[in-house]
Amino acid sequence: MPTSLLETPREAARLAASLLRPLGDRWLHTQAVAERARELSGAVPEAERGLLVAAAWLHDIGYAPPLLDSGFHPLDGARHLAALDAPARLVRLVAHHSGAAYEAEQHGLSLELSLYEREDSALLDALTCADMTTGPSGQRLGFEERIAEILVRYAPGSKVHAAISAAVPYLAGAVARTRTRLGGQPM
Repeated sequence: MPTSLLETPREAARLAASLLRPLGDRWLHTQAVAERARELSGAVPEAERGLLVAAAWLHDIGYAPPLLDSGFHPLDGARHLAALDAPARLVRLVAHHSGAAYEAEQHGLSLELSLYEREDSALLDALTCADMTTGPSGQRLGFEERIAEILVRYAPGSKVHAAISAAVPYLAGAVARTRTRLGGQPM
């Protein structure tokens, strides 16, 4: 049972729309990640399925211009949610989605990110899988296609390129574990 409105997909979607709708492709990506999370929700315990979809709606809110602080979207999104008194677990999921620790290291923000404890869970794996199988405009991509797309979009030598390159084994593991939890169904 949700203890906060932000734990519900409906309220999370409302907040995400208020912040991301003006960002075009980022909004398309977010909507598709939320739908993908709903499709993958069988990989998490039933009691956590709403939280998974809520986290998917909110995973990229740190890109919203009013929230820019550190310039690192997982951290800026987590800080905003914490300021709204969102549930701590939701804040942590947003902070650590898609191997955020790898990019935090590139930005010199590992200490700041470490204020939000990272969990090893089916929930974080499914959130990461949803993001890592959805393209920047909301298109469905295989994991390898998504990684290739990111590495083309961000030039070699950039912080994102370096972080994603280092994170591939972790990200691939999250996708594989989610697939296993879904009984090996094609994704």
